[in-house]
Formats: sequence, C-alpha cells, structure tokens
Amino acid sequence: MILKIISAAEVLFEGEVKAATLPGSMGAFTVLRNHASLVAMLSAGKVRYELPDGSEHTREITGGVADVDNNVINVCVY
Repeated sequence: MILKIISAAEVLFEGEVKAATLPGSMGAFTVLRNHASLVAMLSAGKVRYELPDGSEHTREITGGVADVDNNVINVCVY
C-alpha cells in the first residue's frame, strides 16, 4: 500500500507502508491493505505509519484531507 503525504509546497513522504493511522475529524482511524475507498477530513494531530521493515514513524499535521482508494492513501495537509 502506498502512502503519500503532500502539502501545497512539497511532498513530505511517499512510500510503501503496512498501515497508517490518521487523525480524522471524528476520531483517529487506521487504514490497512484493501481498505474500502473513502474521503475524510483530518484534524490537527499525528499521522502514524508503519513501513514494511516494521519501523514506525510519525508526522505532525495541522489538518487536511485524506483520500483512500485502490491501496493508495493520499493525504493533503494544510
């Protein structure tokens, strides 16, 4: 599954992940491989993601929008 975190100015992260947890406006949610398609508003918080080697990473965001479709998670942040 591919995670892309982008802002208006740059690509903050793009790569293969095993899982991603996003700070949704109605609560955090986790996306795994073959997740149903969705579009969600994001609140300020941390995007957490696990790489294929098992390492975990976080990135602080102030809000944004997530689009999940066909094992690609596009996160556009403010």
